[in-house]
Amino acid sequence: MSPSRPCTHLAELPAPEPAAATDGCPHCAELGQRSVALRLCLHCGHVGCCDSTPGRWAAEHHRRTGHAVMRSHEPGESWRWCYEDQRLV
Repeated sequence: MSPSRPCTHLAELPAPEPAAATDGCPHCAELGQRSVALRLCLHCGHVGCCDSTPGRWAAEHHRRTGHAVMRSHEPGESWRWCYEDQRLV
């Protein structure tokens, strides 16, 4: 996708933004691992950890569901990423 073209996946997002389904990454909690750099799926509210963790659960959620857009779920951060377009949106 050309950087000048808008991300078409943003139009697929529900309004209002879904609430976080959990406080932290449930996969990390189940494995007894620390959640690092949480990400919130803007399609369904799933919370997963970033690609800096062994599980890479936010990206795994995208692979399993096709939900393309997530945002940082860290305090003070609001940036969003589209997995399909591989860029900030």
